[in-house]
Amino acid sequence: MKIWGKIVGGTAGFAIGGPIAGLLGVMAGHAVDQLVGQQPGEQAGTELAAPTDSRNHPGLREIGFTIGVIALGAKMARVDGEVTHKEVEAFQSFFQVPPGEEKNVQRFFDLAKRDAAGFEPYARQVAALFPDAPEVLENVLEGLFDIAKADGKVGGAELAYLSKVASLFGLSGERLERARAASLGDVECEPCVVLGIDPLATDEQIREAWLRQVRAHHPDRLIAQGLPEEAIKVANRKLALINDAYDRLRKQRGLIAA
Repeated sequence: MKIWGKIVGGTAGFAIGGPIAGLLGVMAGHAVDQLVGQQPGEQAGTELAAPTDSRNHPGLREIGFTIGVIALGAKMARVDGEVTHKEVEAFQSFFQVPPGEEKNVQRFFDLAKRDAAGFEPYARQVAALFPDAPEVLENVLEGLFDIAKADGKVGGAELAYLSKVASLFGLSGERLERARAASLGDVECEPCVVLGIDPLATDEQIREAWLRQVRAHHPDRLIAQGLPEEAIKVANRKLALINDAYDRLRKQRGLIAA
């Protein structure tokens, strides 16, 4: 990750705009007085305007994705009360904090976890970065499920948070259930849900679904789309889950040795 100098220095905040710019500003020592009693980036219930379209600037999109996901992860951990060590570990596992940047990520995480409120503007801004890549948003949602389950059963408040984020991301009910199944595994034929197929699908249909999911989440495809490094890391994680689901179905059907 080569963006932390800009992130910590806050030099990208004005270009990115929105609540992410507010969080960047606080970390850079700006707008602290304005943020007393408010969420970063919020002023009297409104969002800061974004003067630059971050989708057309890969560096800005990478920064926006990084800070947005940290904020959503921190607020996810805060939904059920105190943030636990297990929830922090789940976030670090999902986000794959690069060596040497742990303290920088922790600073943003600690600021965003002050309470669970104010997550909606972050979700909207992250969604706006990937209007043509719903698989990236689905992967983020899956990581949020991992944080939610880290300290035990996923409660009603956590499910409401996840459902709202999925809605703000513009994700279909199918993608929401797929993210839930991949993380929680509490549905019938969880590998089928991950691959998006019926439990009675033929062997060939299973293979076709697997190939379709692999193509959608393959890092090479996302790199070609100019998606940021952190999104690629999240996609690698999802690709492993897709391959695992396919292998389990093949074993169940005796197509490969158990």
